[in-house]
Amino acid sequence: MLEVSVGQRSEPGPRPANEDFAGWTTPLAPERGRKGVLLAAADGVSGHAGGREAAEHSVRGLIADYYATPDTWDVGRSLDRVLQAINQWLIAQARSRPERLGMASTIAALVLRGNRYWVAHAGDTRCYLRRAQLLTQLTADHVWRRPEMDHVLTRALGLDPRLTVDIADGELEVGDVWLLATDGAWAPLGRFELERLAGAVAAGALTPQQAADEGVKLALESGGQDNATLLIARVDVLPAQDLADARAASLPLAPLPRLVAGQEIDGFVVEEALHASRISLVYRVRDMASGRTLVLKTLKPDAAMDARERGSFAREEWLARRLNARYFAQAPPLAAGRRSALYYVQSFHPGHTLAELLRHDRHWTAAELIVLAAHIARAVGALHRRGVIHRDLKPENLHLGDDGELRILDLGVALSGADAPELALETAGTPSYLAPEQFEGAPASPQTDLYALGVTLYHLATRRFPYGEIEPFQRPRFGEPIPPSRYRPDLPEWLDNILLKAVAREPKLRFETAEELLLALDGGPERAPRRPAATPLLERHRHVFWVVLAVASLIANLVLLWLLLARGG
Repeated sequence: MLEVSVGQRSEPGPRPANEDFAGWTTPLAPERGRKGVLLAAADGVSGHAGGREAAEHSVRGLIADYYATPDTWDVGRSLDRVLQAINQWLIAQARSRPERLGMASTIAALVLRGNRYWVAHAGDTRCYLRRAQLLTQLTADHVWRRPEMDHVLTRALGLDPRLTVDIADGELEVGDVWLLATDGAWAPLGRFELERLAGAVAAGALTPQQAADEGVKLALESGGQDNATLLIARVDVLPAQDLADARAASLPLAPLPRLVAGQEIDGFVVEEALHASRISLVYRVRDMASGRTLVLKTLKPDAAMDARERGSFAREEWLARRLNARYFAQAPPLAAGRRSALYYVQSFHPGHTLAELLRHDRHWTAAELIVLAAHIARAVGALHRRGVIHRDLKPENLHLGDDGELRILDLGVALSGADAPELALETAGTPSYLAPEQFEGAPASPQTDLYALGVTLYHLATRRFPYGEIEPFQRPRFGEPIPPSRYRPDLPEWLDNILLKAVAREPKLRFETAEELLLALDGGPERAPRRPAATPLLERHRHVFWVVLAVASLIANLVLLWLLLARGG
């Protein structure tokens, strides 16, 4: 587990009140592994009422709300979202309370998680990193670049509704020393003293707390005329990375053989085999201890011998444990030492996938399609708000429970902010549901999920695909989608237009978010989009146009050459 030593000191100095505020939190496992250690320092804008209140709320709010963000969000996104919300709160307070006009604060925040760090910053409170005997300032002051105005902030929490937060990240190393310092500390200390203090902490000559105490005292004794705050941290122990931990935990687990009804494994009794895919097996089981019915998912024995498949399975379980919402089956943790083989369990919900309902000739009326589409859009929106891209949305992976809930299944190829960016470039999913740009090498994104959602709705309505069924390894050509009302005359025109927009060939013509699609469905004919205009033939087949033009030009030149030769003869 990540181990960090921290020290902090804040003094008002000659000022009547201390408008600085700093804090940190080092949560216990497993939260420290999921969210990391957070440190923050803020400086309330001097000369404005509520400076101390702004600084304190910024730090306390950041610490409280950061740990409430979804685990599937990357750290940078979480920090930005929380700081944007704090910024809006400060502005709203100033507008509603005239005595708090100008209520604002600088902020410098540091998150240490796994083997990486993230710095978020607005204002002139600084963040320094001391590594390999070199002290580096990682933040740039947001002040006017004029000698007589270099104390005037251009950016801070509470100054402008359109706040831009600087966010940087990088790799951690054991022995890293971090300093967060308000201007009342870094200005009088200067770079030499900051380097000395950080070096003493790195060498073990001073603890972070001793260095913070000494630094603030020296800043004030050196003539500092402002509040002075220092927060110093040293990285003592680094853990393995989050997903690496999950993969490592799965390595010693033995593959499960194919199970049969009545067989017992780790206190679970198999009741029925539910599904078999190319690489995985799914069973309905009963927990003998609690009597609860669950779903047990494992890899096929041959797939379990593949390191890549085991890694994907570990990532799938990691995601399943973090998607805590009604739209997903829940993955309860097992008691330590209980699991002896490679599998994980999820809550069981009686019902059917939409693909099963299609195979049983389920027909949805236009009204029922609208309700079902809204259910799916809400579920996909919940997934995207948690920073997860499914990459394989289709009727087989959408489950309609007997309780009326729509749930998204199978996170085997899903991506989150914790995954390496290059994974999004790998093509995954079912060809008929892949967005056109993915066949050109574009990465997976929420937009590609929304396209798959559109194809799913089109298929549920018509039993067909908007551009025809696409076979694996086929390089399809995308023309104009056939309006679903051609197959279903009972569909209203406004629903027809929504489905056509959802499966538009060009990403810019589709819905931007699942929430936008949901608004169109809820709004009915009053809010539905217009029917997309057909793409001109020239735009659809630009390469064909230029080939034809080149051939025509070549023929014309040959004719001219022949005429010239004939006339000359």
